[in-house]
Amino acid sequence: MAIAIAAFLMVLALGGGAYVFAGAGRERQQKRLAAVTKQSAQLRGMKGGDDTNAIKRKNVQQLLKQIESKASEQKQRVTIRRRLDQAGWADVSTTMFWIVSGGLGVVVGLGCFIAGQQWFVFIPAAFAAAFGLPRWVIAFKKGRREKKFTGEFANAIDVVVRSVRSGLPTNEALRIVAKESPDPVGSEFNKLVEGLKVGVTLEQGCKRMYESMPTPEVSFFGIVMTIQQKSGGNLSEALSNLAGVLRDRKRLAGKIKAMSSEAKASAMIIGSLPVVVMGIVYVTTPSYISLLFTTKMGNLLLAICAFWMSVGIFVMRKMINFKH
Repeated sequence: MAIAIAAFLMVLALGGGAYVFAGAGRERQQKRLAAVTKQSAQLRGMKGGDDTNAIKRKNVQQLLKQIESKASEQKQRVTIRRRLDQAGWADVSTTMFWIVSGGLGVVVGLGCFIAGQQWFVFIPAAFAAAFGLPRWVIAFKKGRREKKFTGEFANAIDVVVRSVRSGLPTNEALRIVAKESPDPVGSEFNKLVEGLKVGVTLEQGCKRMYESMPTPEVSFFGIVMTIQQKSGGNLSEALSNLAGVLRDRKRLAGKIKAMSSEAKASAMIIGSLPVVVMGIVYVTTPSYISLLFTTKMGNLLLAICAFWMSVGIFVMRKMINFKH
């Protein structure tokens, strides 16, 4: 019995060996090996893709941090020359600005002195005319120019998107915008194109555009162009999304303006009421209100009232202006 069992096991072992060496089941083995190899390759590919995406995200984050730091430095160093450029007065020199400011201060101060006003009236008036009024005019002009630029900027980006999708290079698309867009969009893109002609990089050109037009929209445009240049990607799709974002911001600004119109009207009425009442009283009974202009105490009261009215107007302005 023992010999029979041993012989059976030996025959079984020899048969199994012959079966293996004969190649039976090789197709199934190859299928299993191919499946395992494919899974390993997919895992390595996914791992490599994740590493590549992580590196790209890291590079983009570092680039955004650099752009934000540069923007913060630019905001801290705003000179009179840059304010004039932002207002669209590039032809006005800094010397001319200071001459006009000093002349306004002297004229207002002399006018108050000739009118018989006290020193604590004509000195603040001359100071406000020399240092406050010119800067207010520049800020007003700058705000109007930025508003006009923002209104046409989304359309300019759409022109760039259509030009890039049609096969034109980026520089040619920017040149088309510079020629066909109205000012100030056309002038700003013209500066960008002229800079690219003389060797300025696109990143530096966008930085200069932001210095001349410091709006969030221009900052977004510079970030998109810089990231696309350094990291690659679909420029037309990125700019198309940016144009949609800019239009949404414009729509939100209009909605905010409509919702705050009642508060703005109330603030204008409240702010103008004391001046209107004083004018009516001066017309009807000038002897009653003339003490405010002819006596020292009256002049002091006028100065205090003007200060507190300015504080109230400033507070109301902060309450009705919303950032978006």
